[in-house]
Amino acid sequence: MKCFNSIQVSAVVCGMLVLAELISAQPVHAEQWRAIASAQNEDKGTQAGAFLPNELWVHIGDSITWTFAADEKHTVTFLKQNTTPQQIRPQRPGLLGGGCPGTTPDGSSFDGSSCVTSDELAAGQIYTVNFPTAGNFKLVCLLHNAMAGAVHVLDSSETLPYDQAFYDRQTDEGLAELLSEASRLESRGIATARRTSRKEVSAGIGEFVETGGGHHLVSVMRFLPGTIVVRAGDTVEWTLESPTTHTVTFGIEPADLGPPSAGVTVDSDGARHAVVSSPTEDAHSGILGPKGYDRGGLAQLPLDVTRFRVTFTHPGIFNYFCAQHDDLGMVGKVIVHRSR
Repeated sequence: MKCFNSIQVSAVVCGMLVLAELISAQPVHAEQWRAIASAQNEDKGTQAGAFLPNELWVHIGDSITWTFAADEKHTVTFLKQNTTPQQIRPQRPGLLGGGCPGTTPDGSSFDGSSCVTSDELAAGQIYTVNFPTAGNFKLVCLLHNAMAGAVHVLDSSETLPYDQAFYDRQTDEGLAELLSEASRLESRGIATARRTSRKEVSAGIGEFVETGGGHHLVSVMRFLPGTIVVRAGDTVEWTLESPTTHTVTFGIEPADLGPPSAGVTVDSDGARHAVVSSPTEDAHSGILGPKGYDRGGLAQLPLDVTRFRVTFTHPGIFNYFCAQHDDLGMVGKVIVHRSR
């Protein structure tokens, strides 16, 4: 820019114009935001399926890096937005037939026109998404239907309502609340198992936590109680108290976790039932749950399989586990004494 000597343009005004031009020529600085995509307690028994913070406001050109802090796997996924018909949600990242033909690299950009998704990540891995376009975008985990959040991308001329320090505090407070809720759930799981007899076990317990931007899932990945003592001839019942699927598996883990093992029958009330005579015998419940939710205008869902019973015919120590979450320490034991 040139300034000319003129009675109309003073030196001060000229300097201001030069400064304004220099400022406008500077590129807008893109902000790098931090968030988490999961969390757990020290023994891994409590799993928080939560995007924290659950709702973020950023500017066009900014990016967000999510850290997967838990050992249980999750995804950061943005399906195509505002489409008719609505984008089909794939069962897992990379599977054909869904709205994501495959995973996208770390640092991918999302503008709502095509799916962006991480692979199944855990244990400190990170995934970054850039946002080049203004919009309100839904964030989901493909592995957990009850885990969602939101990202609001604003024009650079708009003022952001919160800064990173606020989000960090929100994350810390949210984690403390979820862990506190898990402690209460664990007590409830044990109380529920003991309300009718000493022969019942809660196969995990959990619940949804609603927020303004989506919802979290908090789960106690434990059999409650972890050890139960019965006598030969008794039947122990496991009841799924969690929105997360689990199995009750004795012996060797089957290749296909979905169906129950051979010899498992179905009682008149719909519960699956196995008879086990030896600690070396295999018995697998198949997948228990998750409980479905009816929606208006759609067909009513059938009752879910949430119970598994095992009759122990002989004494011994019978160890079992959840074939989906044994790596998180979800194991149990049935001690069977001789009948009187």
